[in-house]
Amino acid sequence: MYKENLVKSFIIDKMEVGIYKTEEAMGIADAVMISETLKKLLKEKETVNMVFAPAASHYAVYKHLFNIEGIEWDRVNAFHLDEYVGLSDDSPERIANFAKVHIFSKAPFKNTYCMNSNVSDPEAECKRYEELLRKHPLDIGVIGIGQNGHIAYNEPHVADFNDPRLVKVVEIDEQSINQAAEKDNIFKNEDSVPRIAMTMTIPAIMSANYLFIAVPKSHKQKAVKDAIEGEITEKCPASILRTHKCAKLFLDMESAAALKILQY
Repeated sequence: MYKENLVKSFIIDKMEVGIYKTEEAMGIADAVMISETLKKLLKEKETVNMVFAPAASHYAVYKHLFNIEGIEWDRVNAFHLDEYVGLSDDSPERIANFAKVHIFSKAPFKNTYCMNSNVSDPEAECKRYEELLRKHPLDIGVIGIGQNGHIAYNEPHVADFNDPRLVKVVEIDEQSINQAAEKDNIFKNEDSVPRIAMTMTIPAIMSANYLFIAVPKSHKQKAVKDAIEGEITEKCPASILRTHKCAKLFLDMESAAALKILQY
């Protein structure tokens, strides 16, 4: 793990975990390690495929990642993890529009692939995005963990570690609706949050060769504790990340505060 401002690091199952002093320090660490892996891959292959979490939890990560020099972004294809169903193309709450503002506009990507929110047939849109993923297998995933332990919109009630799909339609649970409105401040209130989303499935995310997971802030404490110290179970979808061959989890002191390793 990146050493600057590192409070503690350890390995749980196969996953490396680093706890950093602040959210900013966490973001720098994640950005540096993403960039090192990306530069390495660009020496080995012509094009790299990445999926990004367009999320408030990653502001610090993206602020630093896109200021790192020497990355040939024009050889990178970019995807995003999920999308609400039913928002207009120009809606600022649309996840793809968040991605365009905070990620896709920050570098000259080779291609940026977005899910369409304003569709009459979400299942067909999922299949379209699945085909893109099959054509461009993921090398790097830049992801987070939700307040209820979800990854992307694989909520505890719909998560499937052996899902046959790469992208599927799901119902968003109440805790995630609250997070979108009250914690992430994406929507004005809970009533304005869509109840249906399209999401990359857990097998799709786990197929990436490298996973970089950033989880700051105190409201993520329980999700972090369950993901690290609990059983590997679909009740906490993020727990599966511990089995990935090359996953790195970046925490700040707020999100890590409930972990036993900090109690001694």
